[in-house]
Amino acid sequence: MTEFTPVSAMIGGILIGVSAVLLMALNGRIAGISGIASGMMVAPVDDRIWRGLFVLGLIGAPLIWLSITGRMPEFTLNAGTVTIIVGGLLVGFGTRLGSGCTSGHGVCGISRTSARSIVSTVIFMAFGILTVVLVRLLGS
Repeated sequence: MTEFTPVSAMIGGILIGVSAVLLMALNGRIAGISGIASGMMVAPVDDRIWRGLFVLGLIGAPLIWLSITGRMPEFTLNAGTVTIIVGGLLVGFGTRLGSGCTSGHGVCGISRTSARSIVSTVIFMAFGILTVVLVRLLGS
């Protein structure tokens, strides 16, 4: 079981929401991380700048946390290298299959009442729950 951390979870949620609103308000873009990251490879050069800055913000957030608290955020992943690689490939495949990820559909799409995003998020959640149940039943 994981530790309940309502304050840091609320701060994180607020920051995600604010970044999504600012990206839409200032740039007219949806904060879907998979689309932003994949666009860094194929987008026109002037479009790559904001994408790169957004991704740098994601990478830099733990460093900001470190400068504020004096410690890195705790993170434990109890999985082997093969499991991590297979999981990453499955997430990438699912992101392409679903035409987006949980940030694009779950955060931005649901807030725009997009039917496609609501269905996609329900499917993401259902398969996430199913995966946890199966892993716990079969053992990791």
